[in-house]
Amino acid sequence: MDGTSIYFLIFGALTIVGGIIGYVKAGSLPSIIAGAITGILLLVAGWILPTNRTVGLAMALIVSLLLAAQFVPKVIRTGKMMPAGLMSILSVIGIVVAIVAWLKK
Repeated sequence: MDGTSIYFLIFGALTIVGGIIGYVKAGSLPSIIAGAITGILLLVAGWILPTNRTVGLAMALIVSLLLAAQFVPKVIRTGKMMPAGLMSILSVIGIVVAIVAWLKK
């Protein structure tokens, strides 16, 4: 398992945990649903990367782009580091990691 897989597995787990925290703290059902769906997709991407690099990278890149599209404008608008800032940083790193891994394949 390489660093790319590990990153997306950790990113997926943090996304799920973030969704759970959003639900517990604010009662936000959309947070837990979106966190679970995107987190599971990132976990699957990280898990299949060693055996099916193209599909894993494509899935990780698409989910990272979607999360960045959601959270980067939010952190710019609100200036809040939690959760928008953290998710923005993780998403942008995910985009960079996926592109670099794609170029290396």
